[in-house]
Amino acid sequence: MITAARVVLWDLDGPICRLFAGHHADLVADELLRWLEARGLHGLLTETERESPDPHVVLGAVDLRHPGSDLVAELEERLTQEELKAMPSAMPTAYADPLIRTWTALGVRQAVATNNSPRVVRKYLEQRGLDSCFVPHIYGRTQDLHLLKPDPHAVNRALGALGAEASSALMIGDSPVDYRAAHAAGIPFLGYARNERKAKLLRDAGAGHLVESLEQVLQILRVRRS
Repeated sequence: MITAARVVLWDLDGPICRLFAGHHADLVADELLRWLEARGLHGLLTETERESPDPHVVLGAVDLRHPGSDLVAELEERLTQEELKAMPSAMPTAYADPLIRTWTALGVRQAVATNNSPRVVRKYLEQRGLDSCFVPHIYGRTQDLHLLKPDPHAVNRALGALGAEASSALMIGDSPVDYRAAHAAGIPFLGYARNERKAKLLRDAGAGHLVESLEQVLQILRVRRS
């Protein structure tokens, strides 16, 4: 599966880096909630949604009740600003940088398909000197929030722009929504599970191929390259 891929699609937060390593996602979710509360909109969310540590849950819940509204647009921009704050302290995933560069050296084309802001992706890749491995193929969150993964929209956009067949591609992600988006698009999926909790979530979603370190993938490619 790894050596056959001619196109590789990456999720950002997890496989490439831990975006919220220093600016934690649960604090971002709390910030979005406080912003809603200050406007008397606390009641838009259920108790379960309010307790979620994932800011995308907050954003998605508001969009569900007020799709396409100015409120959603402003909340999405606030999330983007929080992601931009998080980006300088993001922790690169071990072996991700050399793996990306190795795939590029082998002539494999790469894209990012993520639920994060494309502005954040570009800045992170530029910071790591990886932008030439991906640009312009970065497909992230827009204000059409119903098209976020697990919807395969971003994945299909990447495939279409690269002129690639699903069977020639590989998707690397660390969450069930990544797997479901890849599965819906018909793309082979490799799960990156840095701990047993992540592995269980992926296995429960149906992912059958997991690695606990990207070094395993890099070793396979280095053998192929040699």
